[in-house]
Amino acid sequence: MADRRAGTGTRVVEVPADADLVVPGGPEPTLASLLPAVAGALGGTVPGTTDDRLGLPTADRVCVVLVDGLGYVNLSERAGHAPFLRGLVRESAPLRSTFPSTTATALGSLGVGAAPGSTAMLGYTVRDPATGRLGNLVSWTDLPPARAWQPEPTVFERLVAQGVAVTSVGPARFAGSGLTEAALRGATYRAAEPLAARVDATLDALRRPGLTYLYWGDVDKAGHHHGWGSWQWGDALAEADAELARLARRLPRGALLVVTADHGMVDVDRAARWDVATHPVLGQDVALVAGEPRASHLHLVDGADPDTVADRWRSVLGDAAVVRTRDEAVGAGWFGTVGEHARRVVGDVVVAMTGRATVVDSATQTPASLDLVGVHGSLTRHEMLVPFLVVGGGD
Repeated sequence: MADRRAGTGTRVVEVPADADLVVPGGPEPTLASLLPAVAGALGGTVPGTTDDRLGLPTADRVCVVLVDGLGYVNLSERAGHAPFLRGLVRESAPLRSTFPSTTATALGSLGVGAAPGSTAMLGYTVRDPATGRLGNLVSWTDLPPARAWQPEPTVFERLVAQGVAVTSVGPARFAGSGLTEAALRGATYRAAEPLAARVDATLDALRRPGLTYLYWGDVDKAGHHHGWGSWQWGDALAEADAELARLARRLPRGALLVVTADHGMVDVDRAARWDVATHPVLGQDVALVAGEPRASHLHLVDGADPDTVADRWRSVLGDAAVVRTRDEAVGAGWFGTVGEHARRVVGDVVVAMTGRATVVDSATQTPASLDLVGVHGSLTRHEMLVPFLVVGGGD
């Protein structure tokens, strides 16, 4: 792969030539374009987006299934566990997820139909500019109310305002949660726990025209605990595949089924891990590390020079990371168009890991999170590309 360079002004920083990265702003259609395209298929509109439907046909009812952690490359490489999805993925092209390629960021962009620079949902954890504290966007702890952090209207809200019925099917604990309120508010929420029960609830909702959104998280959970190359991940994929096949078989006539994901996954290399809390160079001038082990936002002590810290990190990590100052990352379009609030959430330095390397911070991250086998958040093809699989449509 040819060298790629990014920077601002006369400052130029090389991207590792063999990093195999999917840089935001590339040619792939984005996850953020999916729900606006679905809205168009249903006859609705989302202001500020294009009228491109991603090739979706007109339909009076659409089901969007998000399988957490089911990356396009992961699925393609382990398709033997998924006879139903295997036939679809062979004939499809992927969507591009967000940076960071992590659930809170991706769901924010999916739900709002905009890049993370509009939602300020910029990682698993983020620094709250108002308090300086580390907040968690998944559990929504140590953060302002969700609608204050992310006030942009969701696609669900826009569709409901246009008279389209929207139903969201997922676990009871997500009903009214901070992440749901920030990214996916506006839908009528139906709680169901096992995947078979969620499929049944989805089929019931599809008896009426409108949009139904179904979330399933066990594939991601298996990957985190055992790795996406494990038999446990294969079993979780097989379970999801069987229920999605049942859902497809029982779709009402003319209904559309779209299967996607928020991100993919890589398995960690323990020999390529650095701990900011104990490393004498990486910890220098760093006040707080937000994000996750594959995508870090470094917030520096007052007076520290971001260029100096970025160069210091490059000297330690080498080709194991792409390191940018805030200005470089924003200027390169990593977060899309960045609003004032989101810019204050972006770290003074942003770090995207390559290969299977990680940077952790044992001072703030839990032992359980440090022990994860499968991780995500960075710019590799395994993490950034997600499926866009379409079934049904037409009379």
